[in-house]
Amino acid sequence: MAKVLIIAEHLNGKLNSSTARCVTCARELKAESIDVLVLADAPDTIAAEAAKIDGVNKVLTAANAANAHALAAIYAPQVVAVAQGSGGYSHVLAPSTTFGKDVAPRVAALLGVAQVSDIMHVDDAYAFQRPIYAGNAIVSVSAPSDQILVATVRTASYAAATNGANAAPIEALNLAVDLPTHTRFVALAQGSSERPDLQSAARVVSGGRGVGSAENFAVIFKLADKLGAAVGASRAAVDAGYVPSDLQVGQTGKIIAPELYMAIGISGAIQHLTGIKDAGTIVAINKDGEAPIFEIADIGLVGDLFKIIPELEQALG
Repeated sequence: MAKVLIIAEHLNGKLNSSTARCVTCARELKAESIDVLVLADAPDTIAAEAAKIDGVNKVLTAANAANAHALAAIYAPQVVAVAQGSGGYSHVLAPSTTFGKDVAPRVAALLGVAQVSDIMHVDDAYAFQRPIYAGNAIVSVSAPSDQILVATVRTASYAAATNGANAAPIEALNLAVDLPTHTRFVALAQGSSERPDLQSAARVVSGGRGVGSAENFAVIFKLADKLGAAVGASRAAVDAGYVPSDLQVGQTGKIIAPELYMAIGISGAIQHLTGIKDAGTIVAINKDGEAPIFEIADIGLVGDLFKIIPELEQALG
């Protein structure tokens, strides 16, 4: 039976929803146990959040001042120590986010195993499906069953596990691990916004080159605020300087799966479609009725976005 260890992703004392999505994936493994590892300088609050996730059997914490910032070089040896410890873990999972893509390969390298990336479906405990060619094809991959399996989970393919009625037990670990000193935290530069996080938002309003300018992007922000939505953008809009790159959605940006995705002034390049293919309802607004975005849209509006959006806002009240 599989025993799964999930590396918790967190920031500023809050657990990222990607961890709960990994729990959903772990359930498909029909695991004997699913444990969550929280590495932090003060892990108690984060661990309490993780303990509420339905399906989690135990939360392990490792408090260390070196864990104050999520440095992959610092995290990886600690994850390996836990994975190879008395828990008898067969699988180590991390979300396929910037965090997981940084930590998981280091863990796999230290364990001397190959990594499975972007799991989107579990066939059995050691066989999975993952996207290739910008999501245009799905490949089946198998991993050896006689060694620890390290994998990242494509979070857009899994809904977050909900909170259960009971909290899982929390166990504090004392890890005697020599941590590297060649990597140090300097600063974290990130955009601040009161809007929902783009990767976990239920609603996303995105603008493309058709919006026309950085000043015109105000209509996208205004509609998003009306809907309580996060704001995204196509690569074309980012390259044109309309918005910063952290809003980019697509193959080279963020892969998301909101309940509602509004693509405004976005033609629908394949690289962009890769990032939204798992969205619930896709609404497209574009003046070009032949734009590729309409091929995947559930609702399509052909016309001038600067006329349609005010009408939508008025209808929303």
